[in-house]
Formats: sequence, structure tokens, C-alpha cells
Amino acid sequence: MRRREFIGLLGGAVTAWPVKARGQPSDRIRLIGILLPIAKDDPDYQPWLTAFRQALQELGWVDGRNMRMDIHWATANHAEIRRRAIELLAFAPDVILAHGAATVGPLLQATRTVPIVFPIVADPVGAGFVDSLARPGGNATGFMNLEYGMGAKWLELLKEIAPSVTRVAVIRDTAISSGVALFGVIQAMAPSLGVEVTSINMRDAGEIERSVAAFARSPNGGLILTGSGPAFVNRDLIITLAARHKLPAVYFERSFVAAGGLVSYGAGFTDLYRKAAGYVDRILKGEKPADLPVQSPTKFELVINLKTAKALGLAMPPAVLGRADEIIE
Repeated sequence: MRRREFIGLLGGAVTAWPVKARGQPSDRIRLIGILLPIAKDDPDYQPWLTAFRQALQELGWVDGRNMRMDIHWATANHAEIRRRAIELLAFAPDVILAHGAATVGPLLQATRTVPIVFPIVADPVGAGFVDSLARPGGNATGFMNLEYGMGAKWLELLKEIAPSVTRVAVIRDTAISSGVALFGVIQAMAPSLGVEVTSINMRDAGEIERSVAAFARSPNGGLILTGSGPAFVNRDLIITLAARHKLPAVYFERSFVAAGGLVSYGAGFTDLYRKAAGYVDRILKGEKPADLPVQSPTKFELVINLKTAKALGLAMPPAVLGRADEIIE
């Protein structure tokens, strides 16, 4: 082989090497970390995780073939969530799916490089997770599960289904920005509906039980439950207290009504998890969270439990029944 041909061949090989190197990441198994603020294998989260996994599979990501999921169940305890966040990051995931502000906050304190996708956060700008909805600017992006106007809609819905209600206790988590802000929205709306509003904090089960019992000593009361990790942890307790004290209640998510709550109105979490899979796919293919806009919810579900309404002595208005996406008999 002549010297010129040899040099040309060697040069071609050198230019080909980087191309092959760039192609290698798509061939390795990617690690998708998942951080959830709930006890292990919680049944409410299973349908959402199934939807997430199915959506990824439709996009070509199959668990055990070209990706692997590492799920960390952190409970709703803030110290435990922080510990699990650090534990998850030690495995060097390619991207993390993090449910809610309670998990995203600790993750962002621990890393500003690993991409984070949240299927559900109420106020990512107010919480400091992103610079703006249009341009997140950091390593986190995802989907909002409500807009603050939802607080007013919950109060309007409660008055529509229980017109005699003049006192409303808002059960909230003050550890997240949305808990405080939603209470403010409900409080601002209350005078126009002739309602007096008070708050109940979700620090622990004992506080919830004592506060609801004290609130229920006066007549014409109702409840609104805002979303958070502790809300799911204390779901059965809150539903039981509402039934025991004959308090009509509006919840933020369907599973509360399926478990015996009266009414829920909010974004469909299954749909949001499927959408989050799309963002995980785009990040694994090279896009940056900083460039993927945070999306507002577009699909809301009204779910009614008629058995619970009957137990409370409520006749559900035909207009409300007509708007329902699901009625549980």
C-alpha cells in the first residue's frame, strides 16, 4: 500500500471513531430513577406507574432491554425523602421521575446536573424549581397538576353540592408553596359565597383528627383537601373523619372518591404520568430539561360518589351529575 493511501485510510478511520462513540450511549441500558413520597408499593401509585411504563414502551423504551427503572419509595416524611433522594443519586441515573414538590425540592438541593421530570407539581415557579414555565432554565421540568384558580373552583363546587355549608376547613400542607397559596385563593373567594374559611395543617395524623373534630363541633361545615404527599398518607383517615362528622368534602384527585370520599375535581394523574414519559424519552434522546417548557394541565376530571352523598343526606344537583366524568354508585 502506498504511503498516501495509507494516510488517507488512517484519516478516514480517525474521523469515523467519534461517530461510533456518539452512537454508543443509545446502545447501553439507561437508568430511570423514580422517587415517590409514599410507602412502598402504594396501590394508588401503581396505575400511574403502569401508565408511565406503557407510554415509555410505546416510545421504544422497554424495561430490561434498553432501560431499567429504579423506584425509591420515600414515604411522606421529609427527612426520609431527603435520604432517599441522595441514595437514588448515588446510582447515577440518566433521568429521574419525581412526584410532587416534596421530592423535587430535595433532589434539586442534591443535584443541579441530573435531569428531573416531575409529572405533578402545583407551582414549580413559586417553589423555585424552574426560572419560568416557558424556559425552565435548570435541570428540572415537567407538568403542573393544577392552577391556583382551582381553589376557587373547589369552593364553588362544595357550595353547589351542599348549599347549607357556611364554614369550610381547608386541609393543607404548609411545607409546600401550593398549600399556602391555595388556601389564600380559597380565602379570597369565600366572602362572595358567604363562607367562613379556616385552615387545618397536615403535620401528623393526630393533629388532623383533633382539628377536624374541633371544627365539626359547630354546624354547617365542609372540607376541602389540597394536594400533597401527606394527603395521600392520611387519605383513609380524612375520608373516615369526613364521614364520622357528616362533613361534605371536595378532594383534589379521583382515588379519594374511589376510597369513599364525596367529590373530586382535578387533573387526571394517569394522563400526566403518560405525558411525563414523553419528556423522559426526549431527555434520553439528548434534549435538555432547561429547553422543555413546563406544561399546564388540560384535562380535568369530576368524580362523584353517590353512595357517600346518600350517607350524608345530600341530593346531588342534576347540573353537577351532568358534568361528571365518572359516577361511583
